Amino acid sequence: MHRRLSSRPARSLASALATGTLLTCAACSGDGGRAGGDSASDVVASPLAADSPLASPHRSAAPALTEAGAKAALITEADLEDNWNQVKSAADWGDRLSIGKVDVAALLTAKANAADCQRLLDALYDDDLLGKPSGASALTGFEQSESRLLYQVAAYDRARLGASLNWLKTLPVKCDQFTATDSKGGHRTVQVIENPVPSVGDARQGLQVTVTGTGGTEPTTLTLELAVVRVGTDAITVTSGGLAGTESDTTQLAVRQGTTHLKDVLAGKTPPAQPGNQD
Repeated sequence: MHRRLSSRPARSLASALATGTLLTCAACSGDGGRAGGDSASDVVASPLAADSPLASPHRSAAPALTEAGAKAALITEADLEDNWNQVKSAADWGDRLSIGKVDVAALLTAKANAADCQRLLDALYDDDLLGKPSGASALTGFEQSESRLLYQVAAYDRARLGASLNWLKTLPVKCDQFTATDSKGGHRTVQVIENPVPSVGDARQGLQVTVTGTGGTEPTTLTLELAVVRVGTDAITVTSGGLAGTESDTTQLAVRQGTTHLKDVLAGKTPPAQPGNQD
């Protein structure tokens, strides 16, 4: 269960989707176990970063992200198309999904890659795909039918952020397909492929993770899209999907809009209100 707004987005998303047989099975298991690298409100935008509470009052080439800035950089319903509804309870989406432990013997790629695959599962479960934020962070969530989207903005240690992006880039090869088991011996197949991310920010990486298992009469599949974009020492993370698949257009739109918002905040501006979001 979440205790802070900025924590556990991927676990919350996957857990909140636990409405099918796969997820119900995982919920009952009680398991404890989770393209790019580091290349380097209608409010008129303030002309000076020093005049804005959203970024550090000290002028520099790399202003620090504040808590207020992280919240201002979040996307809203107006940034997304279709019928996505923003929810206030995203930080409390349940903790019921536990994917399990990597079956090393069944790993298709080198057995040495099992540690990386387990790290991915643990990161999805504990919501620290990029490691723990070193500074400000904020989270929001949206839902549409059985699909959910979580969006996070956070500040990170630059070296660790770069290393995390480089690690994510290796996963489609190291963990292309493997088996995970729960505490009751249930099996589910996990597949990881690279997913396109809009060419925004300083570095980026996208993945698609599919988890298929049999908890009833027919296989159930949970599909998640993960998109990460680095802007300086800050990053946005989008996790979206559900039992009915993913909506790549929405994920990419969230990435584009979110990156623009974050850049505005770091420049000392307030992201403009979007049409339809002025109540």
